[in-house]
Amino acid sequence: MSTAQRAKPTRPKSAPAPARKVEASALDKLGARIQHCRSKQQLTLEGLAELSGLSKGYLSRIENGLQTPPLGTLIRIAGALNADVTSLINGEGTHGAPASPFVSIVRKTERSPVIRGASAFGYDYASLIGGNVTAKMEAFLFTFPSNIDKYVFFEHDGEEFLFILSGRVEWQIGHERHLLEAGDAVYFDARLPHRGRALDGEASALVVAHRAGG
Repeated sequence: MSTAQRAKPTRPKSAPAPARKVEASALDKLGARIQHCRSKQQLTLEGLAELSGLSKGYLSRIENGLQTPPLGTLIRIAGALNADVTSLINGEGTHGAPASPFVSIVRKTERSPVIRGASAFGYDYASLIGGNVTAKMEAFLFTFPSNIDKYVFFEHDGEEFLFILSGRVEWQIGHERHLLEAGDAVYFDARLPHRGRALDGEASALVVAHRAGG
């Protein structure tokens, strides 16, 4: 483990427009679901911006499928909307606690849509929990980018568990940097500023997030 000079955590209140629109159908559907959920609560973009701590312009680009929200940002939006991330990605699930015990199976061919990062702080991720249940946790297959903005960290309510499936990752929490390899795991308070990047090619991980109050 090596220690680097601490950078002031910054939240993605605004973001550069991507050079091109990627995964249009997945992004459009995600944006439409966020907009639908916001409208059902009679919440304006300004209201969502205030609750989430994100800028109105940034949220507008997400709703219009022009910006890929990183997982941490999507969790913050879901928290502001009192929704779960899985329902925003896969479609609305059931509301409230299930009436009876349930099982949700998502096969590898059903991990759609995959949200792919298009910005300097974008990460690729696919939900591993079906949209037919309201989950108390979120699970994702996560792919790290090789290049990240040196000033951008992510932070949100709740806790996260990260298990490296392949590759090598430089994982940073606050001012501390850790080298993680396949088989390594980390569990942390997601309110701490955090981020990661792939080393020596592609790296993937299982990420499980639990929202505060969930």
